[in-house]
Amino acid sequence: MSTNQKNSYVAEKKDQSQAGCCGEDSLTNPQEKVKASLDWKLYFPSCLSFIILVAGILMDHFQVGWFEGIFRISIYAFAYLLVGWEVIRMAAVHLIKGGLFNEFFLMTIATFGAFYLGEYAEGVAVMLFYTIGELLQGNAVRRSRKSIRDLIDSRPTTVRVKRDKAYISLSPEKVGLGEVIQVRAGERLALDGVLLNDAAEMDTAALTGESVPRPVSSGDTVLAGMINLSQLVEVRTTKLFKDSALARVLFLVEQASSRKAKTQRFIASFAKIYTPVVVFSALGLVILPYFLIETYDLNDWLYRALVFLVISCPCALVISIPLGYFGGLGAAAQRGILFKGANYLDVMAKVDMVVFDKTGTLTEGKLRVVKSDFSQYDGDENKLMGAVAGLESNSNHPVAKAILEFLKPDDGKPPLSKISEIAGKGLSGIWEGKQLVAGNLALLDEFGITYAGDMREFQQTLIGVGFEGSLVGYFLLADTAKMDASGVIGALKSLGVNEFSILSGDRMAVVKKLADDLGIENAFGDLLPEDKVREFEQLLGRNRTVAFVGDGINDAPVLGLADVGIAMGGMGSDAAIETADVVIQDDNLSKIPLAIEIGRKTRQIVWQNIGLAFGVKAVVLTLGAFGMASLWEAVFADVGVALLAIGNALRIQYYFRYFN
Repeated sequence: MSTNQKNSYVAEKKDQSQAGCCGEDSLTNPQEKVKASLDWKLYFPSCLSFIILVAGILMDHFQVGWFEGIFRISIYAFAYLLVGWEVIRMAAVHLIKGGLFNEFFLMTIATFGAFYLGEYAEGVAVMLFYTIGELLQGNAVRRSRKSIRDLIDSRPTTVRVKRDKAYISLSPEKVGLGEVIQVRAGERLALDGVLLNDAAEMDTAALTGESVPRPVSSGDTVLAGMINLSQLVEVRTTKLFKDSALARVLFLVEQASSRKAKTQRFIASFAKIYTPVVVFSALGLVILPYFLIETYDLNDWLYRALVFLVISCPCALVISIPLGYFGGLGAAAQRGILFKGANYLDVMAKVDMVVFDKTGTLTEGKLRVVKSDFSQYDGDENKLMGAVAGLESNSNHPVAKAILEFLKPDDGKPPLSKISEIAGKGLSGIWEGKQLVAGNLALLDEFGITYAGDMREFQQTLIGVGFEGSLVGYFLLADTAKMDASGVIGALKSLGVNEFSILSGDRMAVVKKLADDLGIENAFGDLLPEDKVREFEQLLGRNRTVAFVGDGINDAPVLGLADVGIAMGGMGSDAAIETADVVIQDDNLSKIPLAIEIGRKTRQIVWQNIGLAFGVKAVVLTLGAFGMASLWEAVFADVGVALLAIGNALRIQYYFRYFN
């Protein structure tokens, strides 16, 4: 799927008069349709209208003498206006704008018609229960959104920052890069940074969905949203407040609900056609029998048409389906999986092929130097190691970090210049006026540095060091597969994912060994970023839905090409996270099969709602057309189906909270 194709998923803001019913954007733009429904002021009028309606029905039933004539009509009209004035107003607003076919129009015409026929109680009931249904729908939407925001939007409003040897309280927005902040035990971090204390424990639930304490050591990265579980700690900031990990999560969640699934967009488009068809069908139900039936009764056929209009309102579809997808987004976010749009829930549900990056994705990404050999260098090895450390300090790649951890350089900076990082290969720079390079064999080839042929067969990651055009030594680094990697491959197979591949810039021998250990059939090594793209393009176009899982800047192009790109958000680069469609917050591979399960469960619930809504409405529409259903059955069927569908849509969050 190309970037342009993905961009087509981003829904444009539509006016509700075009939406037909309920507004397809009611989750992200509630100002129109659900504005009144979410207003607490409607609760009291609804209760009062209900009391008046019940009293009126009782007085009608017992034929109370004084409850008749203009007084009776006035009482029912008052009960009607208590709950119907907003619907009538919105119908008029849309009518002025040229939007005739919407649910406000349907409800207004149906209830006016009921009053015309003298069915006052039924007219009030239609509007009352419609309003109650909208109140409940609005509350369901608010609860779904609030449950996610409460989970993640808990950033502190103040932070203690060290200024002039003293700590002062400031707004997090006013804290700059490199400043030292203080976080007490039990407090939540407001900004990303590195720990200055020797050790601490952090609760990462806001970012990963897992509340298991995570130990961190001096120099480790800590992120906004984490809770300090240990003693007073100090953190040096590495990002501004607006760029923090938690701010990024909030942005992704807010953006997610604006990207709609194909099913969701189809139903919204369907409503635009469905509503006018229903209106003209109801009109035909009144007019056509006049020419076909000798004993034609206008009031009888008008009543049938009103039943037809009430039951035809597609609220259950247009509200419950977006709510179903939003429930899936919420269930995923609570487990540390961020979908950037409802559309990716659908795509994830259909994944049957997964392609992995290696380092940091299938492996721990914590490479360790297991061997170094610089015996052929005839100069001062300590000075050379200092220069190599200075070179590697310019990269955030796991390989560079492992070499720095092994060398443990002092604070002195060697005189290096013209430093550059060659993507997928390594680094180069000028030291003492001569070329110094450190990288894989592809980098050595690029600089014309010769090496022994058997170096290609090493089972560990090899980083050669070249100086003055000659190989002066190398590091061997080892990485281990993540503990859950093998189990995840098995879990994915059980979900019907039947083909796996690894694409890596590491040497082929290393990649092949890992693939054999994990039971992955296809392994491709020695790949530059452009090579990854080429190999991945060959995997596409085979009538499969392909997911790519990666974490590095060199994975970004492939993440953009995949049907669904999955980034490891804990250690992943900003480029990978920005390009991906799904972000795994804690780098836990087991979240991948969970994401597929959430996608499939969401899709299942959405189609259950579609079947429920169409099934019940088809039955009652047919009964209404043949005069076998009244407005009472119509309104209870409409509101009842809507509430059942909404309850079913909300079920997904509880399902994955308690049963998975």
